[in-house]
Amino acid sequence: MTSQTLSHPYVGMWETKDGRIRHQLLPNGRYDEARGSRESAYRGRYEVSGNHIEYWDDTGFTADGDFVDDVLHHAGMVLYRKQ
Repeated sequence: MTSQTLSHPYVGMWETKDGRIRHQLLPNGRYDEARGSRESAYRGRYEVSGNHIEYWDDTGFTADGDFVDDVLHHAGMVLYRKQ
């Protein structure tokens, strides 16, 4: 875990417009993803470099995304910061 992971501006909850997919980016470099009624469907670690995010799921799956104008574009999904 890098110190940048701890201090980036994207910590918090991100969700699709319909609320079906929810990413909680935790300040300790871990994430928790919920899908529909399935809480903690995926968990793992992440790192942010600038506006880019890399995910490593605890099962070995990897993914990435980019933050553009405070919107997260990840694996064909668009997630918005939950206020």
